[in-house]
This record gives sequence, structure tokens and C-alpha cells, in this order.
Amino acid sequence: MNDERTVEIMDGLSCPIPITDYKTVLLAHGGGGKLTQQMIQKLFLPAFRNELLEPLHDGAVFTVQGVRFAFSTDSYVVNPIFFPGGDIGDLAVNGTVNDLAMCGARPMFLSSAFIIEEGFEMEQLWRVVQSMQRAAERAGVMLVTGDTKVVDRGKGDKIFVNTSGLGVIEPGVEIHPRRAAVGDRIIINGTIGDHGIAIMSVREGLEFETRIESDTAPLNGLVAQMLETSNKIGVLRDPTRGGVASVLNEIAESAHVGIAIVEDRIPIREEVRGACEILGFDPLYVANEGKLLAFVPADEAGHVLATMKAHALGRNAAVIGEVTSEHRGTVVMRSRIGGSRVVDMLSGEQLPRIC
Repeated sequence: MNDERTVEIMDGLSCPIPITDYKTVLLAHGGGGKLTQQMIQKLFLPAFRNELLEPLHDGAVFTVQGVRFAFSTDSYVVNPIFFPGGDIGDLAVNGTVNDLAMCGARPMFLSSAFIIEEGFEMEQLWRVVQSMQRAAERAGVMLVTGDTKVVDRGKGDKIFVNTSGLGVIEPGVEIHPRRAAVGDRIIINGTIGDHGIAIMSVREGLEFETRIESDTAPLNGLVAQMLETSNKIGVLRDPTRGGVASVLNEIAESAHVGIAIVEDRIPIREEVRGACEILGFDPLYVANEGKLLAFVPADEAGHVLATMKAHALGRNAAVIGEVTSEHRGTVVMRSRIGGSRVVDMLSGEQLPRIC
């Protein structure tokens, strides 16, 4: 890739210095890192605090007449709306399906709301709708209600999609960010960074020797098989915005445990690694849309890993670390050269509008 082009791209991706207080909202506030957490803690939680919201899980978990449900919602503003391996439509369905699955739920019903800019091509809207329909069929969920709004030309950016979902949690399943326990093994189901670099390649017109595609996929089938193998899985999280590093930091802080990971064990495609090196990105902070992290007791980890590897979405699964009693609230990574470094939460925004 041309060196001048690399410098131009990097200049456009510069992030603000992460200070505590801002008078206006920045793109970095939507990045899933420190500024996102600060906005949630200082603005949203004080206004809406309740026992269902307090855990800050991927969805709210509650019981109605003896049946446990998970409820989740998400909005998608990805740019561009069509990218290698997917589009805003299947991303919206898969994202909410996965949030429910990370609560240990079996996703059942979705709603969807569309905010469409005047002038958006009807053929492209049809492509998005068809993609959502195929994604819902693949995940085994039904889209049962929705809404449509149109804004003036120039007051939106083509199309934004919101999806909400409801799922049922079977008896005996207890998934919670605070259930990470000392000794747990941390398993990921495959290569990291694919989605973020796929978006980057299209947005910035980058060309690599090998086509990099998004990993967007519904993980509920994989999770169901994992839970059949072991009912002792304590934590499930999908490392979307902010990547693996930010999610691990959230769990370490929530469960008040230390997390140790090993760089050589983290699966990453060579073309993704190369793209990150060129652009100055750390793959640990790059978004994923078809990956999960599972915290599993040591004596169950081998069985769960084998189950994951037998599934199409888990063939590259690997144990990447463990939970420790040391450095509580902190994530530490052992590097390839034998040293260790603290892996902090993402400060700014590596790549805005990634999902």
C-alpha cells in the first residue's frame, strides 16, 4: 500500500485525548471503550438505574411466571452499509441474536425499526430487507414487529437500523459478567479483527492480497451446543465494539478478578495482522461480529473447546488465557517475546461506525 496513502488514512483516524469531561458527544463515545463507559456511568445509569439494568449485561434478564427471559436492543449505523461478508441488515439481526445468546438465552423474537434518509435507493432498501430475512431464517428467529421513519435528505446517512430481541433462558443456565472465577479458562471461538478490517478495507479503498471478510454470524447455535456440553459456563460475551481487550477489561472490573492472556494463543489471520501493522491498529481492540469469549472452569474447558471446534463457527477456537487472583480488575498479556504488558480498555475510537 502506498506510504502517502497510509499517512493520509492515519491522519483521518486520529483520536481525541481521553479526558473525563466533554461538552459535546464525540465519535469515541460510541466506541465501546473508556469514553463509552464514562458516559454510561455518569449519564445513563444515574437516570435509569434499576436492578435489571445494573449488571450492564448484553441484555436484561428477568422472570415472568417462572420463565426466565432475556431482552436486548441495539442500533446499527455501520458505514458503508454493504461490506465484504455482509451488510447492515444481517449485522442487525446477528448482533441482537448474539446479545441474547451471550445471556444464555435461546433467541425467539425480534423487532426492527428503520430510519431512512429521503433519496435512499429502493433497490438498496430491498437488499437490506432480504438480507435480514435470510439472517433471521439462519438464526431461527422471527421478526414480529417494527417501525419505519423517513428523515429529510441530508439529515441522515442512507439508513440506520434498530433491532430488539426476546429470548428464553433454560433452567440451570446462569450466565453473568460477575461469574468469572479464579481458575476459569478463557476460550474464543475463532480469529479476531476480521469485521473491523473488512469495514476499513472498503471505507478507505484499501487492497490486500487476500480478500478480508466480516465474520458477522449468529452464534446462538454454537452457544446452545456449548451449554449442552457444560452448564458451568459462567460468562459469555461477544467482543464487538472495543474488541477483545475492552470486553476482558469490563469482565475483570465487574467480577473483581485478574485476567491473564497469552498473545501467541490468540487466533488472528495473517492478512488481518498485516493490515493492523500497516495502519497502527492493535487487533485486540478491533471489532468482531461473529466471535464470543467463554469463561469455563478448568475441568470443563477441554470438553467445551472440543464442542466448539466441532461447530462451523468454532473451528479455530482456542484457550487464550485464564482468570487469576493477581492484579484484580486488570488484564495482562504475555507477549511473544516473553514479556508482559497491561492491556487497558480502549481510550478513544480506532474506527467509528463499525456496527
